[in-house]
Amino acid sequence: MSMTDPVADLLTRIRNASHARKHAVDVPASNLKKEIVRILKENHFLRDSVDIPDNKQGIIRIYLRYSRGDEPVILGLDRISRPGLRKYASSEEVRLSTFNTRGISLISTSNGVMTNVEAAKKKVGGEVMLRCW
Repeated sequence: MSMTDPVADLLTRIRNASHARKHAVDVPASNLKKEIVRILKENHFLRDSVDIPDNKQGIIRIYLRYSRGDEPVILGLDRISRPGLRKYASSEEVRLSTFNTRGISLISTSNGVMTNVEAAKKKVGGEVMLRCW
């Protein structure tokens, strides 16, 4: 059975594992998911990730990060642009999104997937995929 929104599935798996206080979660791999996990790891929302090869598409094992009181670092993950309703932001809207906001937004640009801060520095816009705080 094909999945209509694999990014939403990734976010749901991370969100559910975080609420259940799991230390790791496995998700089916894709290049877009690897980029999302890499950016979340660079911004200290995730502890680590490992690619596990198998006979199909591969698996990404994601290790979640928790604070001292065993509270999840990821307080929220929202999917912004969906398959049924794409959301795009111009470079000016991306620049304005860096002020007075908690967390980060991931934007798919012509230069690849990046945070809203990186996109504002490069003065590019694109599809606003998700928000993490």
